[in-house]
Amino acid sequence: MSDLQKAKIQVKLSQANQKLEAIAVLYDASVAYFNWKKNYEEYLLYENYSRNAQKRYKGIASLIKEGDKPAIDSIEAGIVVKNRLLSLEDSKLKLTKAKLELSNFLWLENNIPLELSDAIIPEKKLNQTIQETLNISELVNPEFSVLNHPKIEALQSKIDLLTVDKKMKANILLPKIDVGYSYLAQPNPRIPNNSNNYKVGVDFYFPLFLRKERGSLKLAKYKIQESEFIRDLEKVQLTNKISAQKTEIQSLVKQQKLINKLVIDYDTMLQSEERLFTLGESSLFLINTRENNLVSTQLSQIALENRFFHFQFRAI
Repeated sequence: MSDLQKAKIQVKLSQANQKLEAIAVLYDASVAYFNWKKNYEEYLLYENYSRNAQKRYKGIASLIKEGDKPAIDSIEAGIVVKNRLLSLEDSKLKLTKAKLELSNFLWLENNIPLELSDAIIPEKKLNQTIQETLNISELVNPEFSVLNHPKIEALQSKIDLLTVDKKMKANILLPKIDVGYSYLAQPNPRIPNNSNNYKVGVDFYFPLFLRKERGSLKLAKYKIQESEFIRDLEKVQLTNKISAQKTEIQSLVKQQKLINKLVIDYDTMLQSEERLFTLGESSLFLINTRENNLVSTQLSQIALENRFFHFQFRAI
């Protein structure tokens, strides 16, 4: 019976460990995807501003030829072009590495590895579908209980195994009674009243010294207590972790709204500065300053979105 109980518990333990392994692999794959999306968006950003810098450089060169701008502006515009190309090349390298890292988790049937092509791009509205895609909507539900978490299930299964061992060791301390029954001779149907031709024996065993057995039982109890402490501690840590992650996700949502407004404001300032420049009331330095502020804010926007995706999954 003990072996049967252990076998059933081992099945539950194996299932819980399998879930934990699956979550670990899914987490690594998701992080690789998030990083690929982040690097892809940074590459598009630098590519766009690199084109803008080259157009601006050509425009400045034309104005210099016409005598409307000083020649020093071409140097400043050229510096911006080189910086944008340098950032673009660096982002291209990061994107290539991110694609290769993500390809480690992409396989076709018959164990054929798959490599991402340049035509494949990340999902644009991932922040709206991430919970359904990763199937974590239940985990971010306020009514979700940590008792259903695979870690807790695994720890509880280990406690159940130790409990079965403790019961087995407790049974060793019980006295043993053996009842025997045997005939003294073969019964003869011709002889009446031959029903007393048998014996019944009762053997009673109780060891005098059970130091080793009692010690094993105490050790089993201590192991159960230790495992229960570990389980309870894990419950508290998981509860606090999920609560902290939910709070941080809410904060990140607010930060995203603020930084989205900042991007709009910086973009408005840049466009206004460019209009003033065409009217001769601004300078290339001010345009570059406005643009650098916009680029920096957009990079922060991308990084904040990436952080939001990571914390969505860490709630698991």
